[in-house]
Amino acid sequence: MTSEQWSAAVRLLWEPPAKPARGPKRGLTLEGIALAAVGIADAEGLGGVSMQRVAAELAVTKMALYRYVPGKAELVALMVEAALPDPAGLDAGLAAAAGAGAASADGGWREQLGVWARGLYEGFRAHPWLLEATVGARVMGPRELGWMERALAALDGCGLSGAEAMDSVVLVAGHVRGIAEQERAMAGGGGGAGGEGPDAQLVVMLGEVLRARGDDYPALAAALGSVAEQGGQEQALLYGLERILDGLGLLVERRGR
Repeated sequence: MTSEQWSAAVRLLWEPPAKPARGPKRGLTLEGIALAAVGIADAEGLGGVSMQRVAAELAVTKMALYRYVPGKAELVALMVEAALPDPAGLDAGLAAAAGAGAASADGGWREQLGVWARGLYEGFRAHPWLLEATVGARVMGPRELGWMERALAALDGCGLSGAEAMDSVVLVAGHVRGIAEQERAMAGGGGGAGGEGPDAQLVVMLGEVLRARGDDYPALAAALGSVAEQGGQEQALLYGLERILDGLGLLVERRGR
């Protein structure tokens, strides 16, 4: 992203829309443009999104679209902001966790990070192209920064330094992204969510080979047999998440001594 694109993205994400002093009344909104582009990306992936395609979806000319958004880089920034779930929705997940036996409706740091990680995962599943759109140096909007704020706030008071808290959030997010990337790859990199999880698909893919040669790979055959018995689309996600939180819990305990 160039400095001009960076400045334009900041303006579009953080400043109120400018009203033209002259000319015809604008008939489009940034939200409407972003949602149209999100719909295309959900169906065809990020590569299917272009200014021309979005303009056609909105029944306007490409030049008319440029009055609102300077180019695709800025458009993708708007798409990310529109596609990410509202971080305020995490409160419902915390309330559900409390109903299932968590300490309180607010939850402790572990419950909060668990809800945060599962919410992020569901966001990636609903819009797999977000995995591609949320890498590298780029401008983040209010909603995306709100997600980061929620995760860091969960660790407030745990005795961690700011750098440790940030690294902990990055570690959890990296695990979530890794599982979501596997699922996307197994699904062929398409636009929509759904289908079996990575573990279940791995069992199917290796099943035929191991039926014929399982004696040569007894540990692998036993492990995959266990995966097949347990099933569960989020098994790999939750197992890894729990182990990360276990390790973080040891650090928090050490800091509290």
